[in-house]
Amino acid sequence: MRRTLPHGGGTAPEVETLFPSWPVTASESLSRHSEVRAAIARFLLAGLVVLLVTAVPAAWWIRVVAEEHAVDHVLRTTQRLTSYAVAPLITDDLLSGGTADAAQLDQRLRPWLQDGTIHRIKIWDEDGTILYSDERSLVGQNFGPPPWDADLVAQGQGVATIEHQEGTENTHESRAGQLVEVYVGFVPASGEQLVFEAYYDDAIVREEERSVLLGMAPALLLTLVLFQLAQLGPAVRLARRIQDQRAARARLLQHAVDAAELERVRVARDLHDDVIQDLAGLSYALEAQEMQAGPEQRGVLGRTRSILQGSLRTLRGITTALYSPDLLTLGLPKAMANLAEPLVQRGVDTAVQIDPAVFLTPEQEGMFLKVAREAFANISKHAHASTVTVHLGVVHGATVMTISDDGTGFDDSGSSPEGHLGLRIMRDIADAAGAELSIRSRPGVGTTVLTTLPHDAVTVRF
Repeated sequence: MRRTLPHGGGTAPEVETLFPSWPVTASESLSRHSEVRAAIARFLLAGLVVLLVTAVPAAWWIRVVAEEHAVDHVLRTTQRLTSYAVAPLITDDLLSGGTADAAQLDQRLRPWLQDGTIHRIKIWDEDGTILYSDERSLVGQNFGPPPWDADLVAQGQGVATIEHQEGTENTHESRAGQLVEVYVGFVPASGEQLVFEAYYDDAIVREEERSVLLGMAPALLLTLVLFQLAQLGPAVRLARRIQDQRAARARLLQHAVDAAELERVRVARDLHDDVIQDLAGLSYALEAQEMQAGPEQRGVLGRTRSILQGSLRTLRGITTALYSPDLLTLGLPKAMANLAEPLVQRGVDTAVQIDPAVFLTPEQEGMFLKVAREAFANISKHAHASTVTVHLGVVHGATVMTISDDGTGFDDSGSSPEGHLGLRIMRDIADAAGAELSIRSRPGVGTTVLTTLPHDAVTVRF
């Protein structure tokens, strides 16, 4: 029910009985710690994302470098093999197709072939003819222009690649999957420029690549993790500092709201105990005087008494309005309907709709109720509206209250119109609750007041 002061006699309730002390509750303390934990969780999640975003490219870069290092190692191994094992055994007899010297070279290279280190060996001349191979069917075949970079081979640098072998000269290697193909140029005792080609199983490169990656990755990841942990301490302190500042701001706002409410109660008490009582007594005196006066004086006294009684009703209405509705007893829908009742009595078609899905704390309900009270007061004084609609619901996780009227409206492109103190009051109430209030209005169209309360807003008591 509404708080209504008696019309005559008695005194208003004591202020102390209306506003008990408000200690910080366990739930409020838990909420503060929960917000700090949520901030830390967000920081750790962001750190994990940064770690992944940093670690994945870094791991890829390490892999590429490791692969290049492994391929270069295979190339240098092939260069040594060519210089110390192959070149001394190249004779004119072998170059002309002799089998005796070819068998000697087979024996020299057999350990490399048998343990799987080398998959295939070929020796080419500059014209693209295979002079020697462990696959005898290839010897003597010419495959046209050589498949290697002649300049690099001639300079002794060699060429090494990892790829699937799909060339016409790779009939016997095409099913082996990826192979490390190495070309190394050399000049035997005969003085002819030749090219030694070897195909290695890529597992050799992959194993060395994995070894390098496993050697570097832990140090890199440990560095990144330590960097994140080093930032965790300052982040926790910052989150707590921000939360403390928010709590301090909420306490200041709470003191301001409590002070304003206390002042409203004081004004209501003073009006009731002093002004209203005196005017009520004056009304009774005028009524008694009117009964004893003559006809002419009776008319003047009657009109005076009527004006005085109207002023008394207005003051009693103001006194009643100064008290906030008892939300705990009435509930938000009934309290909102009671606030709208004066508009209904004036003939304004008023509809109040509250979504059952809305869940608010008593503090948040008080904020919406006060905004609605100021909005209804503005509509009653300035809008000259015939229809008012109120809707309170949930939109995208936020609680939104919309109050619309079809009154005269005003130009919302500038500041609030002169005399509309209620608009500023509504903004102050919303700000104190951590809500956002926006006003849309057009002359001759009406006004819409939109109050949006985020789900994580810190709301003081109203």
